[in-house]
Amino acid sequence: MITGAHVVIYSKDTGADRAFFRDILGFRAVDAGHGWLIFALPAAEAAFHPSEENNRHELFLMCDDVNRVMAALGREGARFGEVTEEQWGIRTCIRLPGGGEVGLYQPKHPVTFGHKERIGRTGIASKGTRSSSQESS
Repeated sequence: MITGAHVVIYSKDTGADRAFFRDILGFRAVDAGHGWLIFALPAAEAAFHPSEENNRHELFLMCDDVNRVMAALGREGARFGEVTEEQWGIRTCIRLPGGGEVGLYQPKHPVTFGHKERIGRTGIASKGTRSSSQESS
């Protein structure tokens, strides 16, 4: 059974970016040994987009109100890219101290989390409804 997902963010300044995730974004971390921090992330979902190449991945943090989140994080020193409105949501990027970026968006589409159902092969029945065999699990 799959128990979670692990995101890897490559950085030219891991110390600065780890401090940003801990101190500015407020993500809880565990020390995997020798100061190697692994951060707890909010609920997640995965989407597959068409591409001319494989093994290209992006990380987007999701929020209810992009402007409110930008204002709050901006007071802590966070910097952002341009805000654009897409069909699927309002997006920007958070500029990391190490020079990278992490996406931030306010979705306009339904999201998979915030539901009591388990996710995965034994979790959600079609259209998000639970079958009677799943009700007893």
